[in-house]
Amino acid sequence: MMNLTLKQLRYFEALARHGHFGRAADVCAISQPALSMQIKELEESLGTELFERGARQVRLTSFGEAFALRVRGILRSVDELEDLARASQDRLVGRLRIGVIPTIAPYLLPAIIGNLTRMHDGLDIHVRETLTSKLVQELAEGRLDAAIVALPVSEPALTEVALFSENFVLVRPSEDEGKPVPNREALREMRLLLLEEGHCFREQALSFCNVPSAPRELMDGSSLSTLVQMVSAGIGVTLIPEMAVAVETRSASVSVARFQNLQPSRTIGMIWRKTSPLAKQFLEIAEVVRNSANAMREAHDSIILTGDSVQG
Repeated sequence: MMNLTLKQLRYFEALARHGHFGRAADVCAISQPALSMQIKELEESLGTELFERGARQVRLTSFGEAFALRVRGILRSVDELEDLARASQDRLVGRLRIGVIPTIAPYLLPAIIGNLTRMHDGLDIHVRETLTSKLVQELAEGRLDAAIVALPVSEPALTEVALFSENFVLVRPSEDEGKPVPNREALREMRLLLLEEGHCFREQALSFCNVPSAPRELMDGSSLSTLVQMVSAGIGVTLIPEMAVAVETRSASVSVARFQNLQPSRTIGMIWRKTSPLAKQFLEIAEVVRNSANAMREAHDSIILTGDSVQG
């Protein structure tokens, strides 16, 4: 009779995800030899190998791939049992694994974490910052509890709760301050700097400019910080969300202009699995996120954004 343990399954899932014994061991907070021993014992119990071991990387065998699908389901069910127990308590306690997209995390996360930890001292917050597509996948696999993203996500298995909307602003070189804000047609003729493919903010900026896809002359950056610094160097112009203005423009020689008409914007919300028993708790967290964003917006009102209205 096979004697598989949850600990072994969690170690297996970590190694399958990272493809590297050292990184998986770090994630599991154990030594690499201990992880290797647990994986070896698991393979011996199953009577077959789960991984192909290379010099620098390990890969799942065919059996390992099929095994991994079922292990993820088992671990997700176990986590939901733990969530069920947590949901029966009157206050938020225990581990909270929350994902955030990169165009929100640096600006809103400090306030969210500070408010959550102050209000719920028993909460152990783990943050994952990555693109929406990865957050949705990790939610589906049970590796995250909830995520803060730009809506809509439109995944049938996920609950979406809208929290607030925010506008985008135009960032251009400092010498352009006071000049009329270009309209959408003029923006299409300028060197528009965008986040690299995969970021939803990129698609939102292209949509506002009524550009179906980015022409080759447009330039990509890996972060909003990179884009703003490129503008400061005179390379082009860009759009950024209002929440990023205070952080990204404080050390850059740029001019920030607010659009008055047909303002580009996005809706920020929280998502989680519809099957999660922690829906009530997530609604409480969503309210904390909303209040944190409102407080930050009020603080940012002291930053004067100038610019003429843009015509559609």
